[in-house]
Amino acid sequence: MITVLVVDDDFMVAKIHSGYVDRVPGFEVVGVAHSGAEALREVERLRPDLVLLDIYLPDVDGLSVLRSMRTGARPSAEPDVLVISAAHDLDTVRGAVRGGALHYLIKPFSFDALREQLEHFRALHDRLSELPGDAPAAQQDVDRLFGVPPRPVVPPKGLASETAGVVERVLREAAGGGEDLSATECAGLAELSRVSARKYLEHFVDTGRAEVRLRYGGTGRPERRYRWL
Repeated sequence: MITVLVVDDDFMVAKIHSGYVDRVPGFEVVGVAHSGAEALREVERLRPDLVLLDIYLPDVDGLSVLRSMRTGARPSAEPDVLVISAAHDLDTVRGAVRGGALHYLIKPFSFDALREQLEHFRALHDRLSELPGDAPAAQQDVDRLFGVPPRPVVPPKGLASETAGVVERVLREAAGGGEDLSATECAGLAELSRVSARKYLEHFVDTGRAEVRLRYGGTGRPERRYRWL
């Protein structure tokens, strides 16, 4: 469940927006704040995943709240922010983007407009959770997070696209079962020679589409095991 804090100076508007959020599966409103100071307190107390942040607040503007959340003493409490405001001047929009807001919805907006942004956030949240926490991100992982379409990977000279597709399918199926493969195992499944399979496997490693780890046995050289990312 993705937790949400709604920040709006208008009690009725905050109630409406909370109702919108609760209509989207997978989201839960855990708090409502009506001022900048209250918003910062609730962020520290509730640790929400997402804040719906208004710009016009009675004590400080929303951009100041956004900056305070990003520069606070407890970075672990930093939520993602979706700005929802009647302010539509470019300076405010730029300030929200530079402050790290995920998106900016101009009031009034429909339930469908907010639902679309929440679903986009959920997809981003899911993709982040899929990344291994103890390994560096590959370029395709970063591209996927930012919604960049995957770039076609053309095998280098001497490697055929059709065969690369077969090896990719074999690796994907193994990864789906939580397994990695040696070049010999991959060759058997793909009906290739071990040397040919090894070339394609190393190509996928070089392009960041697969990873390799070493399995050490009792004697001899360690075995290289490949897993599709």
